Amino acid sequence: MKVSQLMLFGIFFIGISSLEAQEKTSLTLDEAIHLAWTKSNEVSLANTKVATKKYELRSIKNNQYPDLKVSGQYQRLAKASVNLKINKSDDSEPTPVVNQLMLGQVNATVPVFAGFKIQNSIKIYDNLYQAETATASQTKEEIAMKVINSYANLYKAQKTIELLKENQKSARQRALDFNEMEKNGIIPRNDLLKSQLQVSKIQLSIDQAATNLNIVNFYLVTLLKLPVETKLEVRESDFANFQMDNIPTNEEPALQNRKDLEAIRFQEKASQANIKMAKSAYYPAIALIGGYTAFDLKNVITVQNAMNIGVGVSYDLSAILKNGAMVKLAESKSLEVQNSEAILTDYIKIQVQKAIEDYDLALKQNVVYGQALEQSTENYRIIKDKYDNGLSDTNDLLEADVEQLGSKINKALAKANIIQKYYELLSVTGQLSQSFNLSKI
Repeated sequence: MKVSQLMLFGIFFIGISSLEAQEKTSLTLDEAIHLAWTKSNEVSLANTKVATKKYELRSIKNNQYPDLKVSGQYQRLAKASVNLKINKSDDSEPTPVVNQLMLGQVNATVPVFAGFKIQNSIKIYDNLYQAETATASQTKEEIAMKVINSYANLYKAQKTIELLKENQKSARQRALDFNEMEKNGIIPRNDLLKSQLQVSKIQLSIDQAATNLNIVNFYLVTLLKLPVETKLEVRESDFANFQMDNIPTNEEPALQNRKDLEAIRFQEKASQANIKMAKSAYYPAIALIGGYTAFDLKNVITVQNAMNIGVGVSYDLSAILKNGAMVKLAESKSLEVQNSEAILTDYIKIQVQKAIEDYDLALKQNVVYGQALEQSTENYRIIKDKYDNGLSDTNDLLEADVEQLGSKINKALAKANIIQKYYELLSVTGQLSQSFNLSKI
């Protein structure tokens, strides 16, 4: 490995811990996720959509209840001409003065049969409400995964910075020692310049790390709705003592638990109810009707307690010819949802298989990184002894130091990477919410 590759370790991760000397805020992963579930805009929008579907369902259910209308009129008549056609005789009294009209009505309609339209419309909106609820749960799981990734990256950042700074101390001391040795003519100036160059490259890596940290920290505090000046810090114990249980080994848990798949299944049920509702136009609509009327035409006629009750029937005969297209449309939309469900099911299987492979790879890498750390540490010790005895040159020493640094970083980040892949596996199998009590949010 070339000494110039040292710069890669400064950007090995996504997000770097802050180097500024200021007070930091510590949050456990559980606290961070629950904060995101209660504060993030995405979750707030998802909950609002659920509430909207709930009100839509409630509005549709109101269609099965009777309609009751009350109306009243008062009209002032100007010089109304009244010609009574009944009980008219030559000696009849003069035509009365009619100058006002009062009318009051109460009408009620009770739906009896509408071709199952009301029942199916309720089924449609009930399933859409359930689908939106499942979608909201899926949104919360996605937000949780974003927090987990950022949280893990912050931990990786802290460890990487810590190791870089430790290596920087030894590199600076080496440069000081080489400076004295160069003054005394023990080593050539070229070796001194190489050691100083390594110090500079480490500093560049740390500077790059500070920039990357600010980006990741800002993203996470924005997601959690914390003050923008907040500097987050991850406790190492959250990763060191982490236990992984019930690790999925196939796609069965995903097909049972994935909320996006559950949502599309509810949409499919809604589409089936929509087909039935489209067919309801082939049937007549029947309703019970009743009412009460009070009427007063001043000086002419007064009507009180005029009750009426009966049955109303309506039938759109043109629907026999026209409604076929609406039924075909509803059936086509249902087929679209079924195809979408099949596509999503295949995609979920691929996701799960990839997550399983990634998790297994992270476990294998952890073992290899442990071995590599032992090997690089021993290699550096041997090269250092050889260098002290004049049997190896500065290039060998600096390269062995870089190899050892890389091994330390890889090993330090391996556990966090395993945990990250573990949560990704839980996420794609729909079990992430169970780890953080999503149902309580």
